Amino acid sequence: MTSGHTGVLGSLEDWVRTGTVSAIGGKQLFWRQDGPADGPPITLIHGFPTSSHDWAAVLPHLTDAGFRVTMLDLLGFGSSAKPRGHRFLLTEQASLVEDLWRQLGIGTTALVAHDYGTSVAQELLSRSPERFTSVTFLNGGVYPDLHRPIAIQRLLRGPLGPIVGRLSSERMFAVAMRKIMRRPVEQADIHSLWLSMSGNGGKRVQHELLHYMDERKVHETTWVDAMESFAGPFEFIWGPEDPISGAHVLERIRQRIPGARVDELAGVGHYPQIEAPHAVALALLTFLRPET
Repeated sequence: MTSGHTGVLGSLEDWVRTGTVSAIGGKQLFWRQDGPADGPPITLIHGFPTSSHDWAAVLPHLTDAGFRVTMLDLLGFGSSAKPRGHRFLLTEQASLVEDLWRQLGIGTTALVAHDYGTSVAQELLSRSPERFTSVTFLNGGVYPDLHRPIAIQRLLRGPLGPIVGRLSSERMFAVAMRKIMRRPVEQADIHSLWLSMSGNGGKRVQHELLHYMDERKVHETTWVDAMESFAGPFEFIWGPEDPISGAHVLERIRQRIPGARVDELAGVGHYPQIEAPHAVALALLTFLRPET
């Protein structure tokens, strides 16, 4: 890892150093809490293939507003354990989030999730919707039939996935990431995302993590119902230029969840919290604190 301030996300090395790795649900997971200990709790769940560091540019806005922010690197991601040969399941990821909440004494919480994390959140919603004071989703495959994986994801998911993963390079990764982002992102930030994904043997588990696409289809009815029936405040912060889960997904969200708040960020792609962190923070805080 490199040290010092890099891009809008800041130093990944500093991010990891100021967090904690400990046994959660029998797995070694990286997690961190920021903000005042007595602040309203909010939990942020990252997407594939990166880590909690995705939220670094949004985090200061939340802590400055008084929120107690909890984040983790899901199993197989970032600085958490990346066990080879493991059958990574979104349902297990949801249980690990619940284990972290239990360990930290978190009861009700606002929930914010991006990409892969929205599927983890849908599973959590199906288990205990009463737990969430509000829910916010950013660009995720919440309707599996609308999900449009990019070429590298299709390759990793196929029979050559283990080989493709091992042979992947930072240059290949950067090309793929810039295809799904629509606003300019500093190379330093792309480098941090690469380190989050590839570190600790991460290249060797990418094909296994990608089975989440199949799992989404297995649980589609349950997860879509849980999302569409959630009675609490719901917000979608969305980059419409995302080729994976962009405007075509947002169109259905507006049709099926008409009571939800929608913040459509013009010119933004798959990673709103990195491409437009200030806009994401403003939208999120306006939603969470509408009276201010």
